[in-house]
Amino acid sequence: MFSGERYLSDIMRRDAESKMILLSGPRQAGKTTLCRQLSASHEYLNYDIDRQRKIIREHSWNRRQDFLIFDELHKMPKWKSWLKGIVDDEEEKQRVIATGSARLETFRKTGDSLAGRYFQYRLHPFDLKEIVRFDQKTPHDAILGRMLACGNFPEPYLKGTTAFYNKWRTTHLDIILRQDLLDLENVRDIKGIELLIDLLRERVASPLSANSLARDLQKDHKTIQHWLQILENLYVIFVIRPYHRNVARAILKEPKIYFFDTAEIDANDGVRFENLVACALFKEVQYCTDALGVRLELHYVRTKDGKGVDFLITRNRQPWLLIEAKLSDDDFSPHLSFFAKMLGTQKQIQINRYAKHEKTLRGGFELRLAHDYLATLDFSKK
Repeated sequence: MFSGERYLSDIMRRDAESKMILLSGPRQAGKTTLCRQLSASHEYLNYDIDRQRKIIREHSWNRRQDFLIFDELHKMPKWKSWLKGIVDDEEEKQRVIATGSARLETFRKTGDSLAGRYFQYRLHPFDLKEIVRFDQKTPHDAILGRMLACGNFPEPYLKGTTAFYNKWRTTHLDIILRQDLLDLENVRDIKGIELLIDLLRERVASPLSANSLARDLQKDHKTIQHWLQILENLYVIFVIRPYHRNVARAILKEPKIYFFDTAEIDANDGVRFENLVACALFKEVQYCTDALGVRLELHYVRTKDGKGVDFLITRNRQPWLLIEAKLSDDDFSPHLSFFAKMLGTQKQIQINRYAKHEKTLRGGFELRLAHDYLATLDFSKK
């Protein structure tokens, strides 16, 4: 069923001409496949494989290949300095790509001597917009339903059965916690993190209290915060924070969490649908930021008395687009109008899974069918 290239392929080819590429993203999102498809002329070296690890250490790869791809290189001691030497000192200037599912993202946040030598991209699993590029026969609504049932990661989505997805989900998480986690952190209480994930599945899309989780798990508040950061670094979950014009105050308020896997949620259909929408918005925001240099961020908005809108996209840190996700309400949420006036946003969109028809109102209000809106999602232009 899958044919063609991933959404980052063309821009990575272009940028690799002048910069090293650091590609991060969830495990099994397709990073290795993407890199190997960029060119038939490539040398792929995985640090986890003994024979290939020896090639890396000895610098004995084929320098006639156009692309040099390092996978899991972050497991090598002092890998950043080593990679800097490859970029600066090699006489044969190959196009270099380093991939990882955790460490490269934390590296992006901390900075290093590689500054100015690389472009960073974050590969997400499939979304509706990407799937319709290679599957133009299946109705968009059917694609959306399949993602909700079988997840949005390439392998289970393409298999298309819930039985396969359920087995895949178990092994996928097991590899993350018992391989990637131990490479990233010295954590002994893996069972505790598994219990935390179980609780998070029930609390998707709601403001998250680390204190409440600490009480439920009988752990210290700082331990729970650390575990949440680990799960974010490992691309199990992502966090969106409430918008506030004072950034420091926004960080102190409770965030909402979502899972990268759209079928991971043990909750009602409305919450699972909101998680799918969140994945699509987060992917588009990061694509525009990484690939196009458009400064976007994903937030939510809520007042102390309970008024709220699921998502707010900011552009250059200014409120730009409000989005509410609903299953079947054909009436606009009054909170959209409330926050549109408060924040001065240009557009307000309510995305419905089962709306009878689409409609627009004055003032930039739109009610859109989810399977049509998400298939054409584009934040690159105002």
